[in-house]
Amino acid sequence: MTSGQGATTGAALPIRVAGTGEELALRPTRLIVAGYTGSDAAAVAAHIEELAAIGIPPPPTVPAFYDLDPALLTCEATVRVRGAQTSGEAEPVLIRHQGRHLLTVGSDHTDRAMERTGIAASKAACPKPVGRLAADLGADLAALPWESLSLESTVDGTPYQRGGAGGLRHPADTLARMTAALGEPEGDLVLFLGTLPLLTGSFVYGTRWRLRLGLPDGTRLEHAYEAVPGGPGRGEAGGPGDETHPARDGGGTTPTKETSR
Repeated sequence: MTSGQGATTGAALPIRVAGTGEELALRPTRLIVAGYTGSDAAAVAAHIEELAAIGIPPPPTVPAFYDLDPALLTCEATVRVRGAQTSGEAEPVLIRHQGRHLLTVGSDHTDRAMERTGIAASKAACPKPVGRLAADLGADLAALPWESLSLESTVDGTPYQRGGAGGLRHPADTLARMTAALGEPEGDLVLFLGTLPLLTGSFVYGTRWRLRLGLPDGTRLEHAYEAVPGGPGRGEAGGPGDETHPARDGGGTTPTKETSR
């Protein structure tokens, strides 16, 4: 668990509610990235041991909660990253806005080289892309049929993740654990809920990332972005579908197994 980042906010996130078209200008005061949120506790423990064996320190708590600067959040189609060894991943993202709960898809883009010396710093080093379209979850978060949701991602056109959200803790459970660990957040909250194992078995340092979260009613929450080298590691301008930045050649990997982090 990291120390709180306070109420720093960046530009408003333009969120549209699926089904109604309602436009929200989200200005979150807290960004929390939850890690090690797999619903299979034994698998999570085994994964922590695997990471320790390659030099990545274990989390202080399970689940772990990383309190980051909300200015890292972006809905833009192009983000800039400092390091050569960065990668994204698809995550369900819970938004709490003026008492409402909404769900979208995002990417906990992370500097994997920094991860060996500090997970919190590695997450803080990269922007956190999120989709513009969000689903309103209604008044009862616990009623969400979590196991019926699907999650997938591709990197540079290659399948990277695919599975059911049931592999992760239910959002109501993760939110309750976060509140117990960090206290009740004031203002709007964005909570990344964790991710699924990689189909590749190792991180891919690619450029073009596509994320999709499928809901039981057929709604698909999607986001696509490019991660390009250079810049301060924050979201930069670029509308949806922006293809003006060339992809990096290849797409190196590192032998690190990812399991519901």
